[in-house]
Amino acid sequence: MATYDPKNVFAKMLRGEIPCQKIAENEHALAFHDHRPQAPIHVLVIPKGDFTNYIDFAAKATNEEMFSFWRLVGDVAKKVGATEGGYRLIVNNGVNAFQEVMHFHVHILGGRILGGMLPSFDPYEQTGHR
Repeated sequence: MATYDPKNVFAKMLRGEIPCQKIAENEHALAFHDHRPQAPIHVLVIPKGDFTNYIDFAAKATNEEMFSFWRLVGDVAKKVGATEGGYRLIVNNGVNAFQEVMHFHVHILGGRILGGMLPSFDPYEQTGHR
């Protein structure tokens, strides 16, 4: 597992070194608008603890941190109007999932038809083997 880097952009936001468009926060989590939105509604929710990804969060977070985090995810989805037409929660874990910031976070996406989960995948096309 990757070591947590306290210089990552989310850690800097939590320390107030970098501004964010805050939507809500509680004792254990912060929600803010994504600075490169992929949908009309695109919000990130991050825990305030030093967790690199979901596996790290699941293994190390206290029950209170987990509850508080996931409660904020639900509250924010309602607050930004994502629950009205449907929305998606996305957690990218690791290089193959294109996790860009190694601080656990959840994307809340909505406000339009989001399409299928992934483009169709042909493993033979990727590997050249049949």
